[in-house]
Amino acid sequence: MKTVFVLNGPNLNLLGTREPQVYGSQTLADVQTLCERACATHGFALDFRQTNTEGTLVDWLHEAGRLQAAGTLAGVVLNAGAYTHTSVALHDAIKGTGITLIELHISNVHAREAFRHHSYISPAAKAVMAGFGVNGYALAITGLAGMQ
Repeated sequence: MKTVFVLNGPNLNLLGTREPQVYGSQTLADVQTLCERACATHGFALDFRQTNTEGTLVDWLHEAGRLQAAGTLAGVVLNAGAYTHTSVALHDAIKGTGITLIELHISNVHAREAFRHHSYISPAAKAVMAGFGVNGYALAITGLAGMQ
């Protein structure tokens, strides 16, 4: 059974209380449950993580690269939060490992502030999911299943 990494960046631990008009009222624990169900539907195991630290995300992407090379990882769903718009390091980690990665945003970043319109992740990602709320996580996992 292959694993899906779902990696969440800064401030996603605040889901449910942070700007619910933008991000909804579901918590990160709710998102994990949604991802568990989606992975079970597609025969995947789930590895669900969150950090507020950029370097930790880079380390996790390196780990994902090793697992994908070994044939045990289906891919990564990455909600990099604000690092999407600032992190060349995440871009380089994705490109350097060659992982299958779906960039995910809960909100439609293109309908928000101009600084959110640019992504350093998108050029390295296989696909981008934005604006579906937390349901985008399940959609992204379904997308990974289709890439197998």
